[in-house]
Amino acid sequence: MLQNTFHHIPGIGIKTEAKLWAAGLPDWQSVMATQAADLPIKKKQLIFDYTQESIAQLHQRNSSFFETRLPAAGHWRLFPEFRAETAFLDIETDGLDCSEGMITTIALYDGATLRCYVNGHNLEAFVDDIQPYKALVTYNGKCFDIPFIERYFRIKLNQAQLDLRYILAGLGFKGGLKRCEKAFGIDRGALQDLDGFFAPLLFQEYERNGSQKALETLLAYNIEDVVNLEALMIQAYNRNLEQTPFYHTHVLPEPQRPEIPFKADLETVDRIKRQYFREIENINLS
Repeated sequence: MLQNTFHHIPGIGIKTEAKLWAAGLPDWQSVMATQAADLPIKKKQLIFDYTQESIAQLHQRNSSFFETRLPAAGHWRLFPEFRAETAFLDIETDGLDCSEGMITTIALYDGATLRCYVNGHNLEAFVDDIQPYKALVTYNGKCFDIPFIERYFRIKLNQAQLDLRYILAGLGFKGGLKRCEKAFGIDRGALQDLDGFFAPLLFQEYERNGSQKALETLLAYNIEDVVNLEALMIQAYNRNLEQTPFYHTHVLPEPQRPEIPFKADLETVDRIKRQYFREIENINLS
């Protein structure tokens, strides 16, 4: 879809883009072959020049060139072109804010390889592992995951940021990740009742008592996020395609769900929850 896109050109909105498609200019190659569009000469030249630059930038695999020139809700257009170089990313933290909090675990999935990183074990390996990717898909990552990572590791992530919070909002789906998953029929099974609030408690249990079951439950929860990000990204891409002439040629099949190597231990979850609420009750009574 990226090579059918003209919306990243200054002054070319959705309606003008649709006019170009209707005028027999469905993609960049057709623009380079002819400028026969019913547009002012200056705009024709702008489109021609910008298309030429776009072809060069895509050849250089410069995803950020397109990300910075498209609205956040339109970043779905980049996905197929950079899919082989895209990672789905989610972090868990100790619950403190971005300015002073700690990353506890990170899940990274590229549609083939699933990686997880644990504080105190292999967290620093993430810095090298993330470098080859050209695009990162997150949910609310622009406001949370990405700045948290950049502050914590003192690095800059220059990949294109495909934040599903904005892409899905453009389709009318708002709220948290789990709410959007439900809207698209994605079921978390045993992990349905876990949330970001409970994740720090699992890591605390792991650190204090060495509970491998608590750590595996946290990793299962973290990995579920990135696996579901792929499913949501593809569904969002296909729904956006429905608003273009390219649905029947560009639609993507649903992804094959990978096997998650960790299982949530519900007994551990229930025990930690009971302990937490007892502590809260004791604080309130004191």
